[in-house]
Amino acid sequence: MIGTRDAVDGDPTFGDTWVYESLVGGIPGLDLSARAAIALQVLLFETLVVGLGVAYGLSLAAVVGGTVAVAVAAAGSVAMLYIGTATRGLALPDAHRRLLFGSGVETLFGVLSFVAVVTHLLSGAPAPFDPFGGGRSPAPVTFVALLILWDLCYRIGTSWWTALVSLWRSLRYRVAPETARRCRRLDAANVGFSLLELALLPLVVGQPLLVWGVVGHVAAVTAVSTAATLLLRTEP
Repeated sequence: MIGTRDAVDGDPTFGDTWVYESLVGGIPGLDLSARAAIALQVLLFETLVVGLGVAYGLSLAAVVGGTVAVAVAAAGSVAMLYIGTATRGLALPDAHRRLLFGSGVETLFGVLSFVAVVTHLLSGAPAPFDPFGGGRSPAPVTFVALLILWDLCYRIGTSWWTALVSLWRSLRYRVAPETARRCRRLDAANVGFSLLELALLPLVVGQPLLVWGVVGHVAAVTAVSTAATLLLRTEP
């Protein structure tokens, strides 16, 4: 019978968490619940967005765009924490958990996404909701914009990796009926987060490459996660 390790029943050990979870849980002197960590994330980023908007006279579109990006990133954090916690409670082999968390592939996908978007912008494409209409943004504005962009790209990469691992899981293992039900819920949660990413489309209107990048990612996650759900086999 497939079982889970005791190490994941309480505080998860290194290698059993997303990089995001490891960072939050590894800061000395900081003991935050999942809800508090997400609330702090939203408060910090939204304060930066609004504060810079006031300090530098950014356009309303830029501030609203930043707020939307912060909200989507926060939704990604909720999805990651839910999927991570629920996955550690599944009766699946250790190999599944090691592949999902310990490989760090979600970070690689996040880096590739981030580099692709930055390369696109450096190649002369207008920045989404450019607050200065093509002018040079102050360094603090650029820094925060890139920080939020990385936050989004990391969560997008995590969503894609989760979908791929779910498909691998369905092709490789047979599971108990209850485990299958919980796996399908996790697949649905991943699709749900990917659909929320469509809220980013107004930020990239007029930039076909970025529009197709967002839409293509959502379509791919939905297709792969749906296939993972349909191909999931239960034990006789």
